[in-house]
Amino acid sequence: MLRSIVFAIVFYLNTAVFLVLGSPLLLGPRRWAMMGLKAHAHASLWWLKVIVGTQLEVRGREHLPEGAVLVAAKHQSAWDTFALITLFRDPAMVMKAELGWIPLYGWFSHKFRHIFVQRERGPSALKRLIRDAKDRAASGREIVIFPEGTRRAPGAPPDYKPGVVAIYEALALPCVPLALNSGVFWPRRRWIRVPGTIVVEFLPAIPPGLPRAAFREALQTRIETATERLLNEAHSRPPSQRAHTT
Repeated sequence: MLRSIVFAIVFYLNTAVFLVLGSPLLLGPRRWAMMGLKAHAHASLWWLKVIVGTQLEVRGREHLPEGAVLVAAKHQSAWDTFALITLFRDPAMVMKAELGWIPLYGWFSHKFRHIFVQRERGPSALKRLIRDAKDRAASGREIVIFPEGTRRAPGAPPDYKPGVVAIYEALALPCVPLALNSGVFWPRRRWIRVPGTIVVEFLPAIPPGLPRAAFREALQTRIETATERLLNEAHSRPPSQRAHTT
């Protein structure tokens, strides 16, 4: 608990420093701002490792192609929103529109040209989502979406939304599923942080052109099966091995 409190203080101070001192990047090229975003993510991961003892292991990098691609990631923790940034070349994250209204954080999110979703607008929101995703993909960026739309506790029943299917169909790009077990070590809605190894695993890409139902079934099955395996792995490791990476 003490380490978790110390890390929380350091994490938010670190974030504030990056936002305030990095604010001039809002006036520069987007790539400079993206470099600052990745620097913040790497620094946060370093503090998490040093203070709490929580590390990161990445598997299946060979499944992530160069250039534009759709990445559909499991979402269990706030950790996912910053740590996954380090794994991509130039990600465009799909995020809730209200996050774009937060001073500095939201301004930077617009600077990064992330993709904002106003879910309460229904069909018009989906059209804008597709339009923006096509625009970012045309620039060769990775489109990263959390198909369930919000954090789900480890082991909770899946709740995949239609947005990922619409983007997959519109982009005609491979979709790389991404499984993880971050919720074990950075639980949602709790201050506690747990030492160990968060595993992120890129799975074999789903080729473009599948019928909607077939794609949805393949995506959910692959992510949920791999995520369950990673959760079982995390729980089965003895404490002496949980902070070990390969």
